[in-house]
Amino acid sequence: MDLGRMILAFAVLVGVLFGAAHLLRRRRRSRKTTEALAAIEHAVVPLTLHPVIDPDICIGSLTCLKSCPEGDILGVVNGAARLIHADHCIGHGKCAAECPVDAIKLVFGTAERGVDLPMVDEYFESSRPGVHIVGELGGMGLIRNAVTQGLQAAERLAEVTARGNGTDVVIVGAGPAGLATALGLRAAGRSFRVLEQGTLGGTVANYPRQKVVMTEPFELPFHGKLRQKLISKEDLLEIWTNALDKAQVKVDEDVRVLGIEGADGAFRVQTSKGTVEARKVVLATGLRGTPRKLGVPGEELPKVSYRLMDAEQYDACHVLVVGGGDSALEAAIQIVNDSDAKVAISYRGDSFAKCREANRKKLQALVEAHRVQVLLQSEVDRITPDEVVLTVAGSPVVLPNDFIIVNVGGVLPLEFLSKLQISLEKHFGEERKKPPETPVGDRRGLAREKAERTSRRRAHVFYFVTGALILAWLAIRGRDYYLMSRAARLESPLHETLRPAGRWGHGVGIVATAFMLLNFLYPVRKRSRMLSGKGSIRSWLDFHMFVGFMSPLVIAFHAAFQSNNMLATATAGALLIVVLTGIIGRFIYGLVPSFGGKAMEIPEVLGRWERLRARLQPMIEESDKPALLHRLFDSVTEPARRRSLLLVLLLGPFAATRTRLRLLRARMHFDDLGEYREFREGYLLLSKLRLQVAFYQSLKRLLQVWRLFHASLAGFLVIAIAAHIAVSVYLGYVWFR
Repeated sequence: MDLGRMILAFAVLVGVLFGAAHLLRRRRRSRKTTEALAAIEHAVVPLTLHPVIDPDICIGSLTCLKSCPEGDILGVVNGAARLIHADHCIGHGKCAAECPVDAIKLVFGTAERGVDLPMVDEYFESSRPGVHIVGELGGMGLIRNAVTQGLQAAERLAEVTARGNGTDVVIVGAGPAGLATALGLRAAGRSFRVLEQGTLGGTVANYPRQKVVMTEPFELPFHGKLRQKLISKEDLLEIWTNALDKAQVKVDEDVRVLGIEGADGAFRVQTSKGTVEARKVVLATGLRGTPRKLGVPGEELPKVSYRLMDAEQYDACHVLVVGGGDSALEAAIQIVNDSDAKVAISYRGDSFAKCREANRKKLQALVEAHRVQVLLQSEVDRITPDEVVLTVAGSPVVLPNDFIIVNVGGVLPLEFLSKLQISLEKHFGEERKKPPETPVGDRRGLAREKAERTSRRRAHVFYFVTGALILAWLAIRGRDYYLMSRAARLESPLHETLRPAGRWGHGVGIVATAFMLLNFLYPVRKRSRMLSGKGSIRSWLDFHMFVGFMSPLVIAFHAAFQSNNMLATATAGALLIVVLTGIIGRFIYGLVPSFGGKAMEIPEVLGRWERLRARLQPMIEESDKPALLHRLFDSVTEPARRRSLLLVLLLGPFAATRTRLRLLRARMHFDDLGEYREFREGYLLLSKLRLQVAFYQSLKRLLQVWRLFHASLAGFLVIAIAAHIAVSVYLGYVWFR
């Protein structure tokens, strides 16, 4: 075996091994996710903004898995991302930002349980013109997201608010969203007032001591990049205070907003300390003013509170914490750690599924040490000055009690919003709808996406123009030589320069090879946590595609549009397949639905089919062969079997023939022609739908192999190109000589 064949065989072996490892890794991930889903005993409801993944569009880049700061929220099944621990998602939204093909949408609520939120447009402006809503009040409970909204709202207000005498903006609430809005407006040189009914920090200021309040960095004006992955409430408040001092921002504390009069451009904000006039209003109040209550007798007693302030005050007391989220568990843990109180925690669920794993482990350790009593499947029935009466697993339980801390979340201040003439809308697992006047493509709360899309379009134009100019330059440089026959080239004075080993041809090959290696920047970006979030993943993919398209075209100029050996031919073929599979994965795979789209029609058609069966039941039972008719009804409702695409195409004509024969057989058992025609119409429709579902399922499975070929041949190309370079150097083909 000559050297070329040996190198080719080795490259093929590497490609096969790389593909096998890739396949095994994906199957292992899929099995792990399937087991995790099976271990979840009951369906869980996402608590906040959460991702919904379209498996038809998802190309399995898996960058979403690595981007989530909360850990294993997402998994992968059959090469597509899947939401596993929906109840652990706290709305970072990084998974959607890291999806290169927009397969992930961030939604509020579910199809079963809607979520009421104020109506806002893409710039957070509510149904009342001039009044903007940011942060937790608008559904964004995560600090980083609330800060982002505040900064975007400030940017928008600075653009659209006319300058003049008086105050430009009144900001209601000095939590993360409100303070970010204030700092953004200060950076833009606009005037404002910040009104806070409590103290600086809002909800954060009311957190327990040393509570970890953030797990994701963000950019803050007058401070810079906040890089800590974990930060305590005290440290965060100090950062806010320093930024506000640097920006010379003053917060009016202990000022309660009672109402808003006037119209856009001339508002009069009624407060407990007088009237404040402004052109615009930003509501960043959060939900802390309206905590969700238990609604039981005795809840009005002074011993009932809705947040933990100082755990040491509960020394030698009996304390009951109500709730199953992070706030409830953290309150119970801190009371135990900072006092000698006897603590019990009551939760109506059968497990603490709504909190982080770290808090669950801490609580479990305290339970095992007999320092906390856990009462699952329990609800408070009545509160007295010295006791609390609960129902635990259906049985009454009476506990001695001195204090109760209720941490069961907050509710929208409906009365306040109604008074402000702000409309609400209910979300059932969908993105916020854009108002009719919103330009196509804009989404509420994500106005900055418009600028990102514009930037991507400009990049696409740049890539196209650059690629066209490069190819035109190469074509013009060697147009006379490349059009010659092989024999004529040997006699041409251009041969020594433009042949693959010539100074020009060799130089083009070196540049093309170096350029092609840039293709691996995208997979490195996907797999590296260090690079996660560095630039838009969609822009990285765009560059990856640009390099992928250009590489074989430029290399063709290096090879002078000829292939002189087996290794070069195999490399060119592999490169072509990599490009074609990339095209399939990016542009074609997502167009083929897993269930053919037609699967959405099946439930409705099946409903009509079963109603027809019920109506014809007397006729069926009176026929000479009722069992046959029931089998015909049942046969067409069976799920479509998973087969290969080739088998589906081969069996298609036989399936159609069998359907016609069954209908002819059934015709003999119908006395009424109209009933038979109704049966025939439904039978044919369901048969057609089942065939379509089977076809699309098999086509989708076939197209899934693009990932395997794309990854395997990439490994082959690395070895083949390295061998090509090594052989060239060994044979003395050095560019500079």
